[in-house]
Amino acid sequence: MGRLGWYVARARMMESREVLWRIATAAGGTARTLAPRGRGCRVLEDPSRPGWERAFQSFRDATKRPVLLDQRRARAIAREMPAEVDGVVRAADAVLEGRFGFFGQSAVPYPGPVDWNLDPRTGRRWPDKPASRIDHRTHPGDAKWIWELNRLQHLPWLAQAWLFTGDDTYAEGALGQLDDWLDQNPTGRGIAWRGGFEAGLRAISVAIAVQGLRQARAMTPERYRRIVTVLAESAHLCWQDRSRFSSANNHLLGELAGAATVGILFPELAGAQRWEHDALAALAQEADRQILPDGAGAEQSSSYLIFSSQLLLLPAALVRLRGDEPPAPILAAVLRSAGYLSDLVGDGDPFPRYGDEDGGFAFRLHPEPVAALGPHLAAVSAVTGGSVAAPADLAARWLVGPGVVAQARAPRTGSWYAPHGGVAVLRRSASRTMMDVGPLGYLSLAAHGHADALAVTVASGGRELVGDPGTGSYYAEPGWRRAFRSTRMHATVAVDDLDQSVAGGPFLWTRHAATTIRAVDLERGLVEAEHDGYRRLAAPVVHRRYLVAPPDREWTLVLDLLEGAGRHRIRTSWPLHPELDVEEHGNVRVVVRDGEPVLHVASASTAPAHPYRVRGGEDGLGWWSHRFESRTPAWLIGTLVEDIDCPVAVATVLTIATDREARVEELSIVWEEANGVEVAWIDGKTRPVVRVDPNTPGAVSCDLPART
Repeated sequence: MGRLGWYVARARMMESREVLWRIATAAGGTARTLAPRGRGCRVLEDPSRPGWERAFQSFRDATKRPVLLDQRRARAIAREMPAEVDGVVRAADAVLEGRFGFFGQSAVPYPGPVDWNLDPRTGRRWPDKPASRIDHRTHPGDAKWIWELNRLQHLPWLAQAWLFTGDDTYAEGALGQLDDWLDQNPTGRGIAWRGGFEAGLRAISVAIAVQGLRQARAMTPERYRRIVTVLAESAHLCWQDRSRFSSANNHLLGELAGAATVGILFPELAGAQRWEHDALAALAQEADRQILPDGAGAEQSSSYLIFSSQLLLLPAALVRLRGDEPPAPILAAVLRSAGYLSDLVGDGDPFPRYGDEDGGFAFRLHPEPVAALGPHLAAVSAVTGGSVAAPADLAARWLVGPGVVAQARAPRTGSWYAPHGGVAVLRRSASRTMMDVGPLGYLSLAAHGHADALAVTVASGGRELVGDPGTGSYYAEPGWRRAFRSTRMHATVAVDDLDQSVAGGPFLWTRHAATTIRAVDLERGLVEAEHDGYRRLAAPVVHRRYLVAPPDREWTLVLDLLEGAGRHRIRTSWPLHPELDVEEHGNVRVVVRDGEPVLHVASASTAPAHPYRVRGGEDGLGWWSHRFESRTPAWLIGTLVEDIDCPVAVATVLTIATDREARVEELSIVWEEANGVEVAWIDGKTRPVVRVDPNTPGAVSCDLPART
C-alpha cells in the first residue's frame, strides 16, 4: 500500500473528533518544524547562575527525590548477586567497544564513535532534518532498529558498571556517549525524535542512568545543565504530543511514563511537579483501560502486556522509593496483570505468545536479551509486595521499595477463563490447551493484534507443541510482517486463504473480525465461539469452533463448522514448534521430538479433503519466529477442503502421545440438519462419540465408554 492509500485507510479509522484534532495538529506543523515542540521550554524556575548551581547540588545530593541507583545499594547487590553483576559489567564492556545488538540479530560494531543515525548493518543513514518531515513508513531502512539504538537503554548498564566497580571508564563512557548523542540529535531533529513515544522511553533510560552517575567525577555542572535541559524538553514533548484517540495504546503509556519519570527524579525542574501530577493521573486512567479487569492486556498481545505493565510499574516504583504511595489504580493494574500472566504459565507451562512480540523493554537494568516473565514478576513483587512467587533478580533488587514484604500467591494450575481478554485455558495432567476467543486488538487500529481468532494452541510437559509462530518483522521486511500476522499462519481456519480481518497497513486493521462466545464450561472442558470475519465475502461464511477436552481424557477434539453459502477453500492450520518433526502413519500424523512421539493429529471432513504439510515454504507458510527479526523453518500441518459448497465441518483430534501406535482410528464426521454433528473414532479399545447441536449454545454431549 502506498503512502496515500495508507493515509486514506488511517483516516477511515478515526472518529470525527480525532479528525478535527489531527487537522489542528497538522496546521501547526510548519511552526513545529521551525521551532520543534519542547525546544526552549523553561528548565528551571531560577535560570540564573546561582539557580543552576543550587539545582546541580540538589541533584548530586539526591534531595527530595527517590534514589534508584546508588553506591550503597550497589555494594549490597554486588555481594548478593555476583553472577548477575558480572553480566551487567560484560554488557557495559560491549557497549564501550561500540557493539550493539537488538532482537534476534547478532551484535554489530561501529568502527569508531557511534553515529546515532547510521544503521551499521546496512550502511543506511537516516536524514538530518526535522523529525516531523521524516516518514519512517516509506523511508528506506528499518526504523525499529535505529529507534532501539536511540532509546539509549544501554546507559543504565554503564551507570551500574561504574557503581559496581568504581571504574571511571564506565562513567566517562556513558556521559561521553550522551554528549555525542546530544550533539547529533538536537531536540526535534532526526529519526530519534519521531514522536513522543521514543522521547519518553529514551528519557526514562537517561534519567535512570544520570541519576546513578550523579556523584561521578565526569558529571560536571555543564553536562548536568545540558542533560536536564533535554530531559525537560523531552517531558514537555511527551505531554504535549501524547498519543490520543485511536493511537492511545502502549505509546501513550510510554509518553506518560517518560514525563512522570523525569518529574519524579528531577524535582528541581520547573515543570516537574506538573509532569508528575498530570502524567500519574493519566496513567491511573489508562491502567484501567489498557489492563482489563481480568488482568489481560487490551492490545491482545502477551508480550505487550509485560511491556505495558513495566511502563506502569516504573513510576510507581519511583514514587514508593520516595516514601510516598503510588496511585492505587496503577498498583492494582500491575498486580492483576501479573496474576494473569503467572496463571498462563501455571506450574511450568511455556509462556504463550499471541499478538505482536517485538522484544521491546520499557527500561533495562539487566542485560538479558528478552523481557522474560520471571524477572517481570520479581520486579512486580519487589514494588508492590503482592504478586506471584518469583526469585528476585538484579532489577528487582534495585526496585524494591522501603518496607515492602512480598506476599506471593501461587499461580492457578487448573483450567480457567479470562472473559475480558478472551482467553480460555484448559489443563489436564501436564498439558495446557488454550483458545483465543477475544477481540482482534485495541481501539480501531488493533495495531498489535494478529488475525488469529479462535486459534488453539497446545503445550505438554512444559514445552510447546502447537503454538503461535511469532511476529517476524515490522518495517525491515514488509512481506514477513504480513505473513506472520496472517490467518493462514495461525492455529485456526482460513477461508479462501484470506485473513479473517482486513489489513490497511502494518499496524492498521480496517475491518475487524468480531468474536462471539457461545459457551465456556471448564468442568466439561468445553469452549464454543464463532467470528464474523468472513461475512464480508460475496458468499458470506461464519466460522464456529468447538474445543472439547474432557478432563479425564488425553485427546482434544477441535470441531470447525463453516456455515454459509457459495463455494470456498477451507484451510485448517496447526503450526508446530521448530524442534518438532512429522511422520505420516496412515491417516494420522505423528509429531515427534528427537525421534520420540509427542502428539498424534487426525482429521476428517464432511467434504472431500486432503492433508497438507509445509516447512519453509516460499509462500510464507511453514516458518517460526523465535525472536523479532528472525525466522526458522517449522512444520505447518493441516487439512485442505478445496472448492466446496458450504456448509462444511472439519474435525481434528489431537492426542498427547507416548508411542507411535495410532490412538485415533476410523475418524468420521456427519452433519445432518435434523440431527446436528456427530464425530466418532476408535481410541484403542473404546469408541468416543461427540454430538453437537449447532442450534443451541453449549449443546455438546460426549459418549465416553470406560477405558479398559
